[in-house]
Amino acid sequence: MKFLCLECDQVMEFAERQIPGDGTLAAVFVCPECDREMALLTNPMETQFVSSMGVKIGGREVPAQPMEGIRTSLDEGGEKAFTEPVGEAAGNDPSVPAPPGAPSVVWTPEAIERLQRVPSFVRGMVKRIYTDYARERGIRTLTPETMDTARSDLGLEGM
Repeated sequence: MKFLCLECDQVMEFAERQIPGDGTLAAVFVCPECDREMALLTNPMETQFVSSMGVKIGGREVPAQPMEGIRTSLDEGGEKAFTEPVGEAAGNDPSVPAPPGAPSVVWTPEAIERLQRVPSFVRGMVKRIYTDYARERGIRTLTPETMDTARSDLGLEGM
């Protein structure tokens, strides 16, 4: 959203933000050409709506940090980076050979529950380690017992 000065047909620039404390928010904009000002005042519901979407009115409050974009994209842990379909929906019924290119390891509900206890920022990597371990050994169903064996075989007991 941009505001235009009607007199100069210039895009108005953000000047200041005020949060009066009553749930409202005021943002002041100035025309760079004629210095006219205008203010935007939101009611408490609009302020809450804008805040819930993570919108920052008025630009940055702190200087940009090195690699900020990468760091913020990793905040969620990137769990989907290693997401693989599991169960029958992915063609992983243990009694039926997996179609070419499909994952060949089925995670039991108990193994999935155990995986959910792993911190989210490393969960994808841990899932990949166990899945690769099972694939390399021809194990079609990954259970908590398989996870214990893999930890022992891979020397990960202390982790």
